[in-house]
Amino acid sequence: MFYIYENSSTYIMGKTDKNGLTRPDHSQVYKTMAAAKAGLTRIAKAEGLLQTDPNHAFYRYAICEAEKFHRDIEKSVKKKNMMNGKEFMEKVNTPYYCSPSSETYWSM
Repeated sequence: MFYIYENSSTYIMGKTDKNGLTRPDHSQVYKTMAAAKAGLTRIAKAEGLLQTDPNHAFYRYAICEAEKFHRDIEKSVKKKNMMNGKEFMEKVNTPYYCSPSSETYWSM
């Protein structure tokens, strides 16, 4: 399993919409490196930037194997527990409904 992620924030990126915007999507995985490279190429074409532009997809995004990404690359952020107010560290790609900082988590 492979991910396409944004270099600066380490958000796992999803598919590009009709407007050429690529949004974070923690569930987007690719089975092979070739599929991930093809996905990155589709993102680059949809954004429509020149390859010399520093905001081009090939410079902003990277591809990594899932296990290595979660172990070595993915950043953590500090959040506050909704029930007791204590701060804790959480990975940036944790879905909102799985985070103790959300009401959804506590109402399940």
